[in-house]
Amino acid sequence: MVICAPTGSGKTVIFEMAIVQLLMSLDDMKYTGDFKIIYMAPVKALCTERLSEWYPKFTKLGLLCIEVTGDTDVDFSQLKPYRIIITTPEKWDMLTRRWRDHKSLVEVIKLFLIDEVHILNDETRGPVLEAVVSRMKTIESSVQSSHRIEQIQKRCEGLVEMNEEAPRIRFIAVSATVSNPEDVAAWLGTADRPAVFYKFGDECRPVKLNRIVEGYPCAEGTSIFKFDIILNYKLWPVIQKYHDGKPTLIFCNTRKSVLLTAETLSKELTINFNPEQKARLVALASTMKNKKLQSLIMSGVGCHHAGMLYEERMNIEQSFRNRDLPILITTTTLAMGVNLPAHLVIIKNTQQYVNGAYQEYSISTVLQMVGRAGRPQFDTEATAVIMTRLADKHRYQALVGGNEPLQSFLHKRLTENLNSEAALGTVTDVAQCVQWLRSTFLFVRAARDPRRYLGLPPSAPKSLISKKIEELCVKAMNGLASSGLITMDEASCIESTDAGRLMSIYYLDVETMKNIMKIDGTENLERLLNMVCDSHELSDMHLRVDERRCLNALNRNNTAATIRFPMKGKITTRQMKLNCMIQAVLGCLPIPDPSLNQEAMKVMRIADRICKCLVSYVTRPDLVSQQPQYFSAILNSIILAKCVTAHLWENSPFVSKQLKGIGPTFSALLASAGKVNFMLLEESHPRDLERVRLYRDLLLHLHKQVKNFWS
Repeated sequence: MVICAPTGSGKTVIFEMAIVQLLMSLDDMKYTGDFKIIYMAPVKALCTERLSEWYPKFTKLGLLCIEVTGDTDVDFSQLKPYRIIITTPEKWDMLTRRWRDHKSLVEVIKLFLIDEVHILNDETRGPVLEAVVSRMKTIESSVQSSHRIEQIQKRCEGLVEMNEEAPRIRFIAVSATVSNPEDVAAWLGTADRPAVFYKFGDECRPVKLNRIVEGYPCAEGTSIFKFDIILNYKLWPVIQKYHDGKPTLIFCNTRKSVLLTAETLSKELTINFNPEQKARLVALASTMKNKKLQSLIMSGVGCHHAGMLYEERMNIEQSFRNRDLPILITTTTLAMGVNLPAHLVIIKNTQQYVNGAYQEYSISTVLQMVGRAGRPQFDTEATAVIMTRLADKHRYQALVGGNEPLQSFLHKRLTENLNSEAALGTVTDVAQCVQWLRSTFLFVRAARDPRRYLGLPPSAPKSLISKKIEELCVKAMNGLASSGLITMDEASCIESTDAGRLMSIYYLDVETMKNIMKIDGTENLERLLNMVCDSHELSDMHLRVDERRCLNALNRNNTAATIRFPMKGKITTRQMKLNCMIQAVLGCLPIPDPSLNQEAMKVMRIADRICKCLVSYVTRPDLVSQQPQYFSAILNSIILAKCVTAHLWENSPFVSKQLKGIGPTFSALLASAGKVNFMLLEESHPRDLERVRLYRDLLLHLHKQVKNFWS
């Protein structure tokens, strides 16, 4: 089933009804075995929100819920007690790449719930969702085949009748922004079980939405950055015209734009707060560590972006929900994950900075932001304003009408996905490769729009479309074979190599795996670290102008400790930033910038995965036996992997930080007391450790007293 309906019309309830219906049908069948329900959403924030809603509801019905996202270090074996698994496409993709090792768990999946299915339109994340759902269809097909064989065997033995059916997976997908749900239904359904689709218009929207597109002149040669600044001075008139004294949410394209917009707007605001409102704003401001954010809040403007601390973002969100904060300025990520509606939504500028260049927002991103307008509990109508260049005004007027179809981008990540299917054994020859591709959304869209995907005219016959699809598969497979990730014989039979299997297991990009395969055995620790920083998995990290001072201080500083392998010159590239961050974490150096601190944790998780793959590759028995010179690279790879996992250099004096309950402060005190290895810690007299602990407590007490004195 595919449902397309406006934001706030109750799509989540459809998921809940489907779960209840499943429980009722299992009860009618007197089914007592295990079963699993998978809920998939594009971002972690949405998964967390769903867990908080569903845990108290479904625990009463005996269904344990668990959130499995990028921050969760679990594998299949730990999921057995749980009935509802809340996850993201990337995490589920990583887990199911080894599903054959855990068949007993994937075979009992009965319901697969896909939230925000319009993520298919995202060039980076769409292919992941598409590959995951197609894999679930493959798993279902495999279970069906195994069941039929088992039934035939039992019938031959006279044990059971043949009419028993194997469990089927039911797919339910919802979105607020899909104009072609029939294509999604064609993808999810099968010949014997076609999917149904329902498309509800604005008449089902609980709050009437007025969509307005404002175009502003942009002279030729004007940079997007300059145009963005010009729009800052156009905001207050727009807010005055449409806000009606109710909460306003403003979307900006970068974190820097969020702060610049907030500063400009705070100087123009003329909001009068009563004593109670002022007191609540003072309380909120006191939770912010940044002085600039505090002053902005006092003027009635809040900021929200991924560079802020988690607690700060939560406090800002709660204050905006409670209507204490009249204006909230945020980046586009808030539209995807957090249910934070407003009376007035403004999209300030329709271009964003991606991988070194500006590009237009995707259709789904714009519609998601527009969909945040309207609070059913407070409003009967709401307004969404798109501020763009005059030349693009007509385009966005057509876009918000919802006429743009959902597209597939799997063809841009076909090599990686085919490699994972080859490693799983799903495809063993080109014919099976083509068959797998027929189960994807790409195949549905290619048949509808052959010019876009295959370069064929709209009237192209099906036989020609199939031939072009086959050519796509052959090209991707030849690329994998030439890279040494699969082997292909003359009969087009395919077998994954050790490198191909490792690439799939560790969820790596093909370019990253190629770099690992170039290792010559002479690499030292510094060279291996540089290789990790060059990996494609970290390519979405950007070096921001306001981060350079902090990073340069970590790289070279005469008055404080710096990183182990300093880089020449200033930090000027993404790779240098990543290198500096990883080394700062390993060296237990404080990173004063909260934004960099948060990014560093994400970088360390990805680096851990790359390093584990690196170790698995260089320690293969065939490589070790044939290439003795690899021992140097093997040793350094293992050291780096252990360092990244422990968040410490191998010669670090702060070894105690690995122990539970010991943070940076206490480990530094232990190191200064000479407790620099586990043997010394074990041999320490309890009174020595007690003195260190008391000293730590005294420092914390003094710090607290000084802070209270100054405040």
